[in-house]
Amino acid sequence: MTRIRYYTDEHVSRAVIGGLRQRGVDVLSAPEANRIGVPDHQQLAFALAEGRVLLTYDTDYLGLHAAGVNHAGIVYANQSTPVGEIIRSLMLIYQVLDSVEMVGQVEYL
Repeated sequence: MTRIRYYTDEHVSRAVIGGLRQRGVDVLSAPEANRIGVPDHQQLAFALAEGRVLLTYDTDYLGLHAAGVNHAGIVYANQSTPVGEIIRSLMLIYQVLDSVEMVGQVEYL
């Protein structure tokens, strides 16, 4: 089983990133990768090249998925979802799926 590694777009809160890291999950954020302001399709391509599942609040990524753009997986959360719920849901995904199973898939929190 190849563990999921997450890549977060620039809008995901530091609390979510920190909560995942405290639980031993490999997370890279767009700011850490110096990718703030990069277009969505390029962010998705970067995540794919890095073998990372994209975590986002942005519905534009769902449109890219629907258009058939290749990706390593997308996890979509509504911005109003509480941080604790996002972390718990991401941990569940992390525990039951692997990176191969996430390729081309979207999970909704």
